[in-house]
Amino acid sequence: MPKMKTHQGAAGRFEVRKKGRLRRRRAGHNHILEKKGTRRKRRLNTETVVTRSDEKRIKRLMGVR
Repeated sequence: MPKMKTHQGAAGRFEVRKKGRLRRRRAGHNHILEKKGTRRKRRLNTETVVTRSDEKRIKRLMGVR
């Protein structure tokens, strides 16, 4: 059986950590970063882990067992 290829779209968005968890960026960080009239910026620049329910599907795209 041939080797499974990594999905390149997923490879650019996720990173596998040492313990096997997946790291991702938060959504909405590219456009309209603050609301008009407020001085509070949303904290979207922090990275977070993928939820357990999505982890199996994304790991298959990444080619991780």
